[in-house]
Amino acid sequence: MTIEIAPGALLPIALIFGLLIGSFLNVVIHRVPLEQSVVFPASHCPGCDAPIKAWDNIPILSYLWLRGRCRGCEAAISLRYPAIELLTGLLFTAIAWRFGPTWWTSAYCLFAAGLVAAAMIDHDHQIIPDSISLGGLAVALLIIPAIHAHYGEAWLDALVRASGGALVGSGVLWLVAFLHARVSVLMGRQFEHWPGEGEELPKPTEADYWLWFPGLGLGDVKLLGMIGAVVGPAGVLDTILASSVVGLILGGTQALARGALGRPFGFAPAIAVGTVAVLFLPPLWLLRVL
Repeated sequence: MTIEIAPGALLPIALIFGLLIGSFLNVVIHRVPLEQSVVFPASHCPGCDAPIKAWDNIPILSYLWLRGRCRGCEAAISLRYPAIELLTGLLFTAIAWRFGPTWWTSAYCLFAAGLVAAAMIDHDHQIIPDSISLGGLAVALLIIPAIHAHYGEAWLDALVRASGGALVGSGVLWLVAFLHARVSVLMGRQFEHWPGEGEELPKPTEADYWLWFPGLGLGDVKLLGMIGAVVGPAGVLDTILASSVVGLILGGTQALARGALGRPFGFAPAIAVGTVAVLFLPPLWLLRVL
């Protein structure tokens, strides 16, 4: 697909829509890990529980108007809320510019929203909810082949490629994690969080032997499956390489900030950054660079 500059009307619409979705993502990021509904109750101040009025819930503008504080109790509102709104708005705008007024813009905006939610939840809690990874995989296997078919490609070929991308993405990451676990056991390495104090290492007859790893959660494996279904086998290989580079940078920065090495951190932010890069660059670009 060639790069197209979208009609002027598309970009501001994408920006506004992205800001609104970013506001909703703030709710998702906060409530989904707590297993709370993202619909009820309505948005409210965490300090005084007062419901947030519609005019106080306008992305970015309300934060600036209220000077970053609740209208009722004047408790400080985290700068992260407008930051996520702005990030999502800019992502949607960039996608609209890159892919123009096509169905790909709608699909990739939905995809980007899932990546933002997964990245922030993993950063906060070191988990990636199945509702995002597996739910996103199911949606991708429905939407991506349908869009390819709409633009003239055989639906079955597109479905095979999307399924292959999901298998490659999850399979490669699972294999890396599995081999790392086995080598770590052979070397006698110890991890604070694996297998846990007083617990024995899992045996081949146990599911945890195949699904429980030090340094990498199964959520990352599922997330790469979703990503592979969207970007295909070649794209997901680039994503894994790009994510690894970004992960080294982010992990090293966090280790220096915390003053400790070896502490677990969410890998999804690195995966999200790597994936966005793949959307905007030619297939296998990183493989050629390396």
